[in-house]
Amino acid sequence: MFKLPFPVFDANATGGDSPLGRLPEWNLDDLYTGEDAPELKRDLDWLENACARFAEDYEGKLEALDAAGLLDCVLRNEKISQIAGRIMSFAGLRYYQLTTDADRAKFMSDVQEKITNFTTPLVFFTLELNRLEDDHLAGLLSKNADLARYKPIFDNIRAMKKYQLSDEMEKFLHDLGVVGDAWERMFDETIAGLEFEVDGDLLNIEGVLDLLTDPKREVREAAAHELADVFGSNIKTFARVHNTQAKEKEILDRWRGMETAQMGRHLSNQVEPEVVEALRNAVVEAYPKLSHRYYELKRKWLGLDVMQVWDRNAPLPMEDPRILDWESAEKTVMDAYTAFDPRMGEIAAPFFSEGWIDAAVKPGKAPGAFAHPTVTNVHPYVMLNYLGKPRDVMTLAHELGHGVHQVLAAEQGEMLSSTPLTLAETASVFGEMLTFRKMLDGAKTKSERRILLAGKVEDMINTVVRQIAFYDFECKLHAARRTGELTPDDINALWMSVQAESLGPAFEFMDGYETFWAYIPHFVHSPFYVYAYAFGDGLVNALYAEYADGAEGFEDKYFDMLKAGGSKHHKELLAPFGLDATDPAFWDKGLSMISGFIDELEAMED
Repeated sequence: MFKLPFPVFDANATGGDSPLGRLPEWNLDDLYTGEDAPELKRDLDWLENACARFAEDYEGKLEALDAAGLLDCVLRNEKISQIAGRIMSFAGLRYYQLTTDADRAKFMSDVQEKITNFTTPLVFFTLELNRLEDDHLAGLLSKNADLARYKPIFDNIRAMKKYQLSDEMEKFLHDLGVVGDAWERMFDETIAGLEFEVDGDLLNIEGVLDLLTDPKREVREAAAHELADVFGSNIKTFARVHNTQAKEKEILDRWRGMETAQMGRHLSNQVEPEVVEALRNAVVEAYPKLSHRYYELKRKWLGLDVMQVWDRNAPLPMEDPRILDWESAEKTVMDAYTAFDPRMGEIAAPFFSEGWIDAAVKPGKAPGAFAHPTVTNVHPYVMLNYLGKPRDVMTLAHELGHGVHQVLAAEQGEMLSSTPLTLAETASVFGEMLTFRKMLDGAKTKSERRILLAGKVEDMINTVVRQIAFYDFECKLHAARRTGELTPDDINALWMSVQAESLGPAFEFMDGYETFWAYIPHFVHSPFYVYAYAFGDGLVNALYAEYADGAEGFEDKYFDMLKAGGSKHHKELLAPFGLDATDPAFWDKGLSMISGFIDELEAMED
């Protein structure tokens, strides 16, 4: 089944004047001008016909193709993916702008079903590719350099060979995919439709989560309790979604013979299970010297005997609660990008000027932030929920990094541009690091430097420690679901089992915090996605150390890495920098950067 790729969520009113300035909104005309655009109908008609002709021309015949014939087959399949991707990108992006709009939801659902039906006859393509003998395929690749470009795609497809089911079963599962998507949509629409009342104000999920960073502790506490109350009132719905999704995955994994619930994610990320396990173990072992140590510092800064969960993201007492307007945010990020390399600034500039960013917080808009690559002959789109806080500026830097990466990788073409999640986070986290370092270099006082360092440490803990704790929660959730239905209390207990371990003894946990797993979209949309954040952060910390040491030709090597898209394995991409993620010691290098920042913060206490 073809579906809109899950956007990279991390973490809606008017485009008019406000304290934040004029916030940009998407112009989706580069995809289609509307639901009734003649170009959209044309592409849907073309897609239906192209899929039927593709199946007629190639089903049962791949083994007989010569190198030129297989190349033509691949190119036609790639064109189909591009047209389908363009249609679904348009439908999906419109939906994310206003998930509570019934017409937009219906349009996306209808388009999804059409494309699923059109592409069902194409299921044979990967199945037959996997039935080709290794020597036969290798011989074809050796005879045609253009075909050989697609070897990484063939390798990725053939990695699934041992987990492949019968042709009939694969087509059935392809058709059934729209049912699983309905549970994802139910989650999205439920989250977007929740209402929270704090001090008489009615807020959506983004608004109330933002209050957890309010300087006033009583406001943060009220927001946390309101989150717990609303999540608690809806917990049966969220538990039903998670139970169903986890059970569906367990059935699919069992039929395919997947060794673990995580194996499918590792395969799609093109990363070895032992590498992920080494990352996970390194982070968990580092909890005491990272999160535990930092939050003890923060507890002292806040003047508390013990921290509550609503203090985790509290601003520091010495922090200036200033709001950065959009113009300031744009300048901060663009200056950092351009200082690294003018080419990066040139690539980023159109996002601001051409309607490629949707920044405002609006009722019904999807929460969080993402960068969606759409298709390689258009351009990416970035979604934010910008509220003017320094963290929002870093989110802009993060998502813009994704956008730059997606623009550079587009030259690989539709099939080779897509980057595994583990590598997809590289450019985004690097963009954040560039912006942070630029701001740190500009710090004029010790207090300002401490605030910036503390903010960066919190971001890194959220990216590394929090995400690995999420990963452990998911591992426990999917393992437990294999033994039977999970009650909300069962899931709550699994959530709490990883919280104290990761956050440390500085915290107490209020009644109701056990439900806070409910709003995390990754658990529903993309199981085990979360470790990619920690992977990317560790990788970027190691990369940035090379850059800071003045490694010769770093910028060109970095651009070459981004341009490669998904055409190279992480080992091959990192080799020019002298780095190797398969070395267990690799992860300690990245974690030592976080620890070093905490060392500096502790030294400031003397």
